[in-house]
Amino acid sequence: MGNIALEYRDPLFGIILIVTLIFLISFFTYYYSIYKERIARKDYRKLSLRFELGKLKEEDYVHLYKTYNLPFDSILLLASSFLHKGDHNKAISVYLTLLEHVNDRVKKEELLELLGTTYFKGGFLQRSKEIFLRILKFSPRNKNALLYLLLVNEKLKDFKKAKEITLCLEELDKDMNVDKIYLDSLIILNDSVLSYEKRTELLYDIFKENKIIERIFATFLIQFNKSFFWEHISEFDCSKFLDVMWYFPVKDIDLEKVMENKFLVELYNAKGYLNNLKHSDNFDFDILMLINQHEHKINATLDFEYICSSCKHSFPIFDTRCPHCHGILTFNVKHHLTKALFDTNQSLQ
Repeated sequence: MGNIALEYRDPLFGIILIVTLIFLISFFTYYYSIYKERIARKDYRKLSLRFELGKLKEEDYVHLYKTYNLPFDSILLLASSFLHKGDHNKAISVYLTLLEHVNDRVKKEELLELLGTTYFKGGFLQRSKEIFLRILKFSPRNKNALLYLLLVNEKLKDFKKAKEITLCLEELDKDMNVDKIYLDSLIILNDSVLSYEKRTELLYDIFKENKIIERIFATFLIQFNKSFFWEHISEFDCSKFLDVMWYFPVKDIDLEKVMENKFLVELYNAKGYLNNLKHSDNFDFDILMLINQHEHKINATLDFEYICSSCKHSFPIFDTRCPHCHGILTFNVKHHLTKALFDTNQSLQ
């Protein structure tokens, strides 16, 4: 018994025991890490395959974020693939799921911005408004949130609230002069309490100082105050709203005023309302005039597209605010010849 106790107390025996324990712990730790890595790789391959097939679930994005420490920007880039496919609902589900697991304030704000803009693009305006208001509660100087809140209120036709937001953005050193002019015009246009004459008077005051509202003012007059429009036709550059003038009802055209306007004379000769010109410097007008003079008349007309002067995107329908870059009244109207699908003298109004 004494010999055993001596061996146990021998320093060499203790060292051997410690080394053995370290070896065993290292051995099992190493092989356990290899086992975990194999499982993780297998799991990751499954996730990669599901991504390629477009079958990633909302919880998979959380798994990538928490388990594999995939960069947050990369996860958001993956989630944005749904937006490119037009699947706004799926993108919203991913953002909402990630929000439950993200605690970092900056990342959370970024997620909320993405969620708010996705709601906006998907047409969920009230939800989008709620998200941007939530952002502004803890980040009141967030310009992007304020801009989208302005857009949401404009879409909801709450133009006065949108105008208030322009004042907030001005305090953040953002030039909002065009926005204010535009929103002032919309407030007047949509004020049902005001008579058409009073709206005309107020809009005319704005128009004299700011030609940017020329098209929306002219469109309003053509609909509700044609006499004022023809009385002041010389103050308008009709080429900027050529499409509106092209579809002007022939019964409402003041031919005496038209004869005083070189552009309108060419336009309505091309349209077929007049027949006192043989040629035009505008190629499309010139071709239409020749067609109108031909014995066997070909059914041709003008087609229009709208190109944003800011982002250069092309659109088939006019909008006062560009759907892509949100520029205000930045559409330039372009025309080209096309085969008519209806009588060229028929108005769309």
